[in-house]
Amino acid sequence: DAGTGGQATQGQERKLLDPANLDTTVHPGDNFFQYANGTWLKKNPIPETESRWGSFNELQENNYKALHGLLDSAAGIANAKPGSAVQKVGDFYRTGMDSTTIDKVGITPLNDILARINNVKDVNGLIDEIALEHTQGLGPLFSFGISPDDKNVTKEICQFGQGGLGMPGREYYFDKDERTTKIREAYKLYIPKMLMLMGDDSITANKEAAEIYKLELTLAGSSMTRVEMRDPYKLYNKFTTDEMTKQTPGLDWKTLLVRLKVKGEDTMIIGMPKFFKEVASQFKSTPVDVWKKYLKFHLVNSMAPYLASSFDTTRFNFYGKIMRGQKAQRPRWKRMMQAVDGSIGDLLGQLYVDKYFKPEAKKRMLDLVNNLQQTYADRIQKLDWMSDSTKKKALTKLNGFMKKIGYTDKWRDYSALTIVGNDFVKNIIASSEWEYNYELNKLGKPVDRTEWGMTPPTVNAYYNPAFNEIVFPAGILQYPFFDEKADDAVNYGGIGAVIGHEMTHGFDDQGRLYNVDGNLSNWWSSADSANFTNKAGALVGQFNKVIVIDTSHANGALTLGENLADLGGLNIAYEAFKKTKQGQGNEKIDGFTPDQRFFLSWAQVWRANTRPEEMASRLKTDPHSPAE
Repeated sequence: DAGTGGQATQGQERKLLDPANLDTTVHPGDNFFQYANGTWLKKNPIPETESRWGSFNELQENNYKALHGLLDSAAGIANAKPGSAVQKVGDFYRTGMDSTTIDKVGITPLNDILARINNVKDVNGLIDEIALEHTQGLGPLFSFGISPDDKNVTKEICQFGQGGLGMPGREYYFDKDERTTKIREAYKLYIPKMLMLMGDDSITANKEAAEIYKLELTLAGSSMTRVEMRDPYKLYNKFTTDEMTKQTPGLDWKTLLVRLKVKGEDTMIIGMPKFFKEVASQFKSTPVDVWKKYLKFHLVNSMAPYLASSFDTTRFNFYGKIMRGQKAQRPRWKRMMQAVDGSIGDLLGQLYVDKYFKPEAKKRMLDLVNNLQQTYADRIQKLDWMSDSTKKKALTKLNGFMKKIGYTDKWRDYSALTIVGNDFVKNIIASSEWEYNYELNKLGKPVDRTEWGMTPPTVNAYYNPAFNEIVFPAGILQYPFFDEKADDAVNYGGIGAVIGHEMTHGFDDQGRLYNVDGNLSNWWSSADSANFTNKAGALVGQFNKVIVIDTSHANGALTLGENLADLGGLNIAYEAFKKTKQGQGNEKIDGFTPDQRFFLSWAQVWRANTRPEEMASRLKTDPHSPAE
């Protein structure tokens, strides 16, 4: 995807590229990021509620204001037609904003599930409970979803992956640097705090927390690293239920699928077989009582943002403050808006595009996309390191891109989802359960290529290899990425480079392994493949040398795909821009040549201040390099 999901005040006076944002004491050839953004960075410190602040956030802020208005107006309609988008959006948001009621009921909305966990007697009961929580959309211990089979993308298949950790990945359990060590120690103190809020005394809480952490440590030890997970072939492990059951004694996969409500399927893809072998062995060696505490802690930990403020604040103090450096919690309306967008995003999206999306933006975008696609084709044809036969297949793939701009033509049907006006947690779980059934319903049906993976207001974009598609939600089609009134230099340096970025993902270290139909299959000659790896290796080496924070270097292997997409996207956008009238001229605007405006626009999109804690966290977990 494009990155971390920025709009200046929409007054008439806004300059598309404001010279006041530059730091002209810096030579652009020495540090272009500082030259282009230095004064802006000084004048725009990170708000207390954020861990980074940049163009993405500014634009998002503008979108938030628009969505806030829509939500307030929906929540204010007392007699909305039952089952309508306005009723569901309004009730969901209103129950989330009612913090008085939420504080009053405390943890009671989870009592039924907690009682169910308490009643577990043995390993079989434990597996039943884990599966049942998955069907409620709670997703404990491992990840489970339905998506196209990488080697046969017209067919949906059950996909299982690692999970079950309270920190963002195995790195946090094992890395020895000072920052990670501090976070790890804070997490060990966070678990008992949560257990005490759930009613444990401090002695019991500390004892149980140590057991929960020990179990997580074992799970982390058998988890893959993020760099390993960049190789789709390593994640493609197809098993029948019988084959997998042999590998995980004590964990019967036929029964598990039945418990997950899966019908008529016998084959599945297991991303990390080693992880599931470890899970099965822990079912035998870790006492059931420890597993029960583990499940209760993870249930409450994942639901904490929707519970009484004591739970919500305790969670924020660890994940927000310690982990990401946020100084203060975001206002409640923003958090509830994200809950609505994450739960019933297509309903909120309908209200959003009706009011805010301009069809003209779609047309201008298509022109840009088509121009970039043609430029991409020209560049492929000119490559001196790729054979003609591979070029031909690359062009077929490029011309096969499906283009999605603005929002879906086919909204999700939420008629089976009931949203009530008086119980927030009930709404959260009901929508998670609806989502689970929606995914499950895909099994045995043809893959629906019209489906979108982001909601319309999202400030982001993505490439999806299984569909061979590039997708640009309405949210990102705004200044500073895109402006109907902007000169070509600004649009090509902004959204143009983002379009080129998503196109390049189709040919990055992962994307290139998929063919025009979206199947994982090698269409490269071995010589071309070696040339690619060799050239990409130079970029890995270049980024590995960069010190990001403290003494920690960038991870060139983890960020390779995004770095290739940035480099490719910028090259293609620039070349496409040079075909426009402005690109071929030399006329200055505000003292800048067309070329200078192109590169300043690119720099402006990526300007951001980032907290050190957030930077350190992203260094471990984010496939994108820092903005700078």
